[in-house]
Amino acid sequence: MPDRIRLDGRVAVVTGAAGVIGTATLHLFAARGARIVAVDRREADLKAAIKALPASAEALAVAADVTSEDEVKEYVRSAVDRFGAIDAFYNNAGIEGDIKPIQDYSLESFRRVLDVNVVGVFLGMKHVLPVMLKQNKGSIINTASIAGLMGSPMIAVYSASKHAVIGLTKSAAWECTGTGVRVNCVCPGMIDSRMLSTILQGRSGGNAPPPVEKIVDRIPARRLGLATEVASIVAFLASDEASYVSGSAYTVDGGRTAA
Repeated sequence: MPDRIRLDGRVAVVTGAAGVIGTATLHLFAARGARIVAVDRREADLKAAIKALPASAEALAVAADVTSEDEVKEYVRSAVDRFGAIDAFYNNAGIEGDIKPIQDYSLESFRRVLDVNVVGVFLGMKHVLPVMLKQNKGSIINTASIAGLMGSPMIAVYSASKHAVIGLTKSAAWECTGTGVRVNCVCPGMIDSRMLSTILQGRSGGNAPPPVEKIVDRIPARRLGLATEVASIVAFLASDEASYVSGSAYTVDGGRTAA
């Protein structure tokens, strides 16, 4: 009986591949046999992420800005030209933006967050979906956040963008009715990462953020999450084990949103 969690020979495209969650997902995809197309606008960090993969991994690095439709078209074209298909798409690139109350937020910064977190996700789906629909198979996994499920102070714009990602995910899943294409999203909670550190630092007004013990008091698991734990859910959603899963928002938050 085949191992339905494996991704042998499948083509997985990952945006935001140089970030902590993106890199963890690259490694897990490669470990499960996928061929990788890693996308990030930070070329040096992207090359480092690819170099750290096992020597046996088939991987292509494409430097691209997810807010540019031409560059999105290019990473999709590069994936199909190199490997002939796109079986899994981890639509992961995102930014936290400024950590400020709404009244202090500039319109320029507001638009930048929406441009990366919403337009970037939209453009990725817009150009990957035709490939998958032609194949009549594929799995798209968008990165949302628990901030897309609840309000959160000082990151209202980030929260709004992630609410939008969940809406795009659910609507796209419906649009793929009757096809072999599935669309889901993951909603990470407090993951040990540069982004979380930036948010906590911003909320503390530039002072030292509160100790981890105080932060995790609000998490039933009583610890921060790991990027590898998010990657595990992404890899599950990319696999045949999730063949009946579409239109879902998977929380990876240690129980933070259970209340």
